[in-house]
Amino acid sequence: MSAATTFPADTFLNRELSWLEFNARVLEEAQDKSNPLLERLKFLAIFSSNLDEFFMVRVAGLREQAFGGVAPQDVSADGLDALTQLQLVSDRVLQLVEQQYECWNDHIRPALDEQGIRLLAVEQLNKEQAKDLNAFFRQRAFPVLTPTAIDPSHPSPRFHNRGLYLSALLHRVSGLGPRTLFAVVQVPSVLPRFVPVGESGDASFVLLEDLIAAKLPELFGGYEIERHATFRVTRDMDVDLLDEEGDDLLRAIESRLRMRQRSEAVRIEVAHDMSRDFLAMLIDEEGVRERLDAAGGAYSEVYRITGMIDMTGLWELTRLAGKESLLDPSFTPRSPAGLRSGVDLYSQIADHDVLLHHPFDSFDPVVEFIESAAEDPQVLAIKQTLYRTSGDSPIVKALSAAAENGKHVTALVELKARFDEANNISWSRQMERAGVHVVYGFMDLKTHCKLAMVVRQESGKVRRYVHLGTGNYNPTTARLYTDLGLFTADRQIADDASALFNFLTGYSQGHEWKKLVVAPMDLHRRTIELIDEQTARAAAGKSARIFAKMNSLVDVPTIEALYRASQAGVPIDLVIRGICCLKPGLSGVSETIRVRSIVDRFLEHSRIMVFGEDAKAKVFLGSADWMPRNFSRRVEVMFPVEAPALRERVLQEIIPTYLQDNQRARLLMPDGAYVRSVAWHDETDYRAQRDLLAATAVDRARDPIVVKKDKPSKSGRSGKGKAAG
Repeated sequence: MSAATTFPADTFLNRELSWLEFNARVLEEAQDKSNPLLERLKFLAIFSSNLDEFFMVRVAGLREQAFGGVAPQDVSADGLDALTQLQLVSDRVLQLVEQQYECWNDHIRPALDEQGIRLLAVEQLNKEQAKDLNAFFRQRAFPVLTPTAIDPSHPSPRFHNRGLYLSALLHRVSGLGPRTLFAVVQVPSVLPRFVPVGESGDASFVLLEDLIAAKLPELFGGYEIERHATFRVTRDMDVDLLDEEGDDLLRAIESRLRMRQRSEAVRIEVAHDMSRDFLAMLIDEEGVRERLDAAGGAYSEVYRITGMIDMTGLWELTRLAGKESLLDPSFTPRSPAGLRSGVDLYSQIADHDVLLHHPFDSFDPVVEFIESAAEDPQVLAIKQTLYRTSGDSPIVKALSAAAENGKHVTALVELKARFDEANNISWSRQMERAGVHVVYGFMDLKTHCKLAMVVRQESGKVRRYVHLGTGNYNPTTARLYTDLGLFTADRQIADDASALFNFLTGYSQGHEWKKLVVAPMDLHRRTIELIDEQTARAAAGKSARIFAKMNSLVDVPTIEALYRASQAGVPIDLVIRGICCLKPGLSGVSETIRVRSIVDRFLEHSRIMVFGEDAKAKVFLGSADWMPRNFSRRVEVMFPVEAPALRERVLQEIIPTYLQDNQRARLLMPDGAYVRSVAWHDETDYRAQRDLLAATAVDRARDPIVVKKDKPSKSGRSGKGKAAG
């Protein structure tokens, strides 16, 4: 953030360090013994995967600023230059990685052993296990391994991003070749990382890299293995297409995907016992910095690891058959309130709006919305945005089937969905072959809004049905992420949805938005305007309130608007899962602001914004976080929840459940630290996701017919949130 700010730098938290604190909260879930063992293992893998992406994107960007020769450098809102941020990031990552390996080596791995899930060294195997391992090596591993020498006639290979490699220092004892030799072997990702040994049902494993290390003499015949060690290179993988000259976005994306493997290294992870000579060669080849003095101390891009490198591989162990008791209990999502089984979906949406809260409410109606349209003879057209979806998506299949059935089908596919570009290219080609009109969005804007519209011919008239959501059209993640969706046949929303699709497909502009708030047109302005309205009310002595739940809060003008609201006395509750650059509780600046983060079984992904309280509250859901990229570089939608019963559900059920969490919520302190919320001595334990799951088994006895007739009840500032305050 380089723009001038009204508030001083010490009223903002650093974006990168705030993200690392989010990942620290993920790590805390792995350390928490109250979580089932394999769930703790998942959190270790998620921590590693998150950190990979952080280096590939955020650290890569900081390196470009610090060392790219571009002047003047941007300074973050908290006043730090890029090099200082890199040093602080390096220090914090070292601390977190040390905690991660302590958690793995001292706690989780011994606990796995107690549960019969054993990770063995090759020398620990008995005769039968060794026989199994040798058979695996001969039949499956050896044919795909490529031992590679490094010498003047065999230059160092280009190591793949996040690929795992085994380095070796060799000495010739017979035959041809140099007396001393460096060599590498890539650990194949097409093989299981954990190689099973023993009879079926026996959960004993050997790491694939340990097997390969034991077989190095067979791979390098005539050489003696003096030392070996694993390593891994992380590269700059961000895709920036703003300067692309090509007019075919699909080909441009495909070209950039190929270029990724040749991008600069931003981190090298090496085994702690790697030979100094090989490490020096690796550092020189990759151009990374082993030590660089920065303003706050030394900065290094080399991370020495004691233990298995790349814990994303731990995902394999979470899928072990017969170990389901070590996972969270399975659950069955309920049929959403307001929808009756066996009754035509469109007639129900025509009668009343329907709110869905995933994963507690089933995602099936969303899939049915598209699948029914594909077969319904009354349906004329289907239009939908697709940002991310599952590999075998029923929605993609339904859109293809609809086109084959002669309906007009338009799919706006976002090819720039980070790290899902290849998947999106694949299934967009599939839809094109079926006759779907596939549009790839804009070169300089990501289409991030979640929107689907079905157009039907009914009794001589055309009626439009709309689904808007906070999450992707992905049935798999709909069971793993918390998100909200809205079905509606509201004419003004349908008019806005039609105008938005026309903008996405044909740059059509000039529409006067009735109910949808759209980025990059006016979402930023309208968000600040809604905050300022509450500021004015509080300044005039009237009731006011702001609640916002989202993934990240970074945008400086929005934070400053919240500070002004707090100075006017507006009570503000923020539930921010990840990055938060706002400092709550600062005297004279943000005394009325409370910020909490919830990391639990499901990824908190829903975005809820409420301005005002009681009957005057304006309730919105949306696809956007409050970040500069969402406001100015993405197509986003914020949409209102207007049906009284649905508003009441958001205000009286969903929001209080999150605010009263005293088990998984962490409270943000003014210094950027997060403190675990705890129940008071006389208070009930509340855990938002657990309590929402428990409610899925309860019949709420809602009558969908009266949804439009209910009067909103007063929401107040629910005293249920005091334990988290």
